[in-house]
Amino acid sequence: MTYVAKEMKRLMGKAISNFQMIGDGDRILVAVSGGQDSLSLLWLLRERLKRIPINYNLIALYVNLGFKQGTAKSMKAFFKGNAFDYRIIESRFGPRAHGKENRENPCFLCSRLRRKLIFEKAAELECNKIALGHQKDDFIETFFLNLFFAGSLDTIQPMQELFNGRLSIIRPLCLLNKDIIKRYADQMGFPEIDSGCPTARSSKRAQIRSLLLGLYQTNRKIRGNIFNAVQGMAILNSRR
Repeated sequence: MTYVAKEMKRLMGKAISNFQMIGDGDRILVAVSGGQDSLSLLWLLRERLKRIPINYNLIALYVNLGFKQGTAKSMKAFFKGNAFDYRIIESRFGPRAHGKENRENPCFLCSRLRRKLIFEKAAELECNKIALGHQKDDFIETFFLNLFFAGSLDTIQPMQELFNGRLSIIRPLCLLNKDIIKRYADQMGFPEIDSGCPTARSSKRAQIRSLLLGLYQTNRKIRGNIFNAVQGMAILNSRR
């Protein structure tokens, strides 16, 4: 086992344990976007079952946003080729969010529509957990997005209970940097299936990411310092 694979398993296991994300008998819907983060999450959650004394069920869900042909076919090949239980849903969320009436913030509407559908599918499949592939950099970027563009100090949380505890969102990759996940995914040969979103590289998130990368290059401690502060803020907000 490579160092990268060991670190992926160690840090994901630490996050799951620290935040008590998964229990025996859980039914977990893993929202797969086609990126290497969520594919790595799906793979490692199944691999983890071989090493722990509890059991849980996984169902992979891919929502095709409708930007281009072939993405659903590619995801089906990955799921089927690796014997995952899966569901694929076709949508037109992407083009709708980029329509004339919604030019100002297409990412917000697209994300909201996809999230609502994922919640509905979790209820239909009787899943009590939804696993998302957000990693450490996503936590930091989301904090600054909310700060700069919404005037809010809110950010995503490692684990978040919804609907009076009937459903929980878990983010088991929260302690991992994006670069180590990419190294792992490349070693494993995972594909990276591009949704075809026309604004992915020019979105507000991309602008924040570029700004942060410039800061990280000046001091290697900055990323960790920001994440620790953001995580503390998320814990405080969750207790309100």
